[in-house]
Amino acid sequence: MRLVQASPFAPIPGPLAVLHQAIDPPLIDGARKPLKEGGYTDSGADIAAAFRGIGIPVVTPGKLPDPACDDGWTFPDTADGIAGARERGARVLWANTVLFEGHPLEAVRGVRIVGQRPADVHRFDDKWQARNIMLAAGLPFPAAVLVGAVAAPGVVSLRAVDDPLLERLGMRHGAIVKPVRGRGSQGVTFAPSAAEAREALSVLFATTSPAAEGPVPVYGDRAIVEAFLPGEEITVAVFPPGAYRFRERIRSERSHWALPVIRRTGHAAGIAPYSGAVPVSVNSETLTAGEGARVEVAAAVAACVHAAALIGARAPVRIDCRRSEAGSFQLFDVNLKPNLTGPGRPGREQAESLVSLAGRAAGWSYPEMLCELLRGSWVS
Repeated sequence: MRLVQASPFAPIPGPLAVLHQAIDPPLIDGARKPLKEGGYTDSGADIAAAFRGIGIPVVTPGKLPDPACDDGWTFPDTADGIAGARERGARVLWANTVLFEGHPLEAVRGVRIVGQRPADVHRFDDKWQARNIMLAAGLPFPAAVLVGAVAAPGVVSLRAVDDPLLERLGMRHGAIVKPVRGRGSQGVTFAPSAAEAREALSVLFATTSPAAEGPVPVYGDRAIVEAFLPGEEITVAVFPPGAYRFRERIRSERSHWALPVIRRTGHAAGIAPYSGAVPVSVNSETLTAGEGARVEVAAAVAACVHAAALIGARAPVRIDCRRSEAGSFQLFDVNLKPNLTGPGRPGREQAESLVSLAGRAAGWSYPEMLCELLRGSWVS
């Protein structure tokens, strides 16, 4: 697969088909990223409808999907679904789904892709592995330990999680328990004490979902216990290198670069609520120019840009950071497939995502931001 940088003056490629998640991600090293209910058909419909609304050709399973519905706008990310999109004339596939090694998209050749490389997602969706790679590169992360149902090399047993362990790790303000391959805030718990951390871990390890072969683990048998950072939370959207159009200018970036920083507020038990429960437009705001220029914020942005470069990101990456007790920001979540919902369809007035909110602060409307991502698609 090769990266082909589109000229900012080149026509926007098309026709386009958006893929949604229909494949349950595999169990990888004992961890599984949960399948999202709806498979991202909501954001997929937002993307497809936004393009169709500005006259960019969009291929859909049916001729006239209802803008008020999520269904009918996107194709499943199965081999048959991808083949169906191509048979209907799609020359660009927007991978609005969770990728992994062995995903059917890996076998596709000769089309443009909007999304990450499956191998990169496979590697960096493992939050423990991503953390260790980025720590080795000098990026700041909170103290953490990998916990399993039983002990193993590099893995602490559930029974060994006690107050002295948390104290040795500097978790004075409590801990965050989260899956190794998580999605958003699903399965994430704030634990003020070791006893509550063990309880949260036990719930994660015991959670299963029904399948034809019997119950299968939702989160696997390992999880991360991470120091809770008590300070301000920000999120940074990082875009890949390229030439980007704004209304009155072209911005050319030779390396990864960041959109304006967004502050998160309205946390519940120390954790930002899921956007499906509380719209991000309600509990998020853009930092002012002065706030964004603060030394600690600039350092966090530089760290996020470095992280996206380590990944080799070919599509947006959203990285969440929190201020430590010492005052600096640390990275705590790297999202290779950030939510890309946006307003435009009936009933979607509050569907702003953190990335589209940052794009709006940069000067783009939701369709304009999507066009720039489409223009930067790469060839399989």
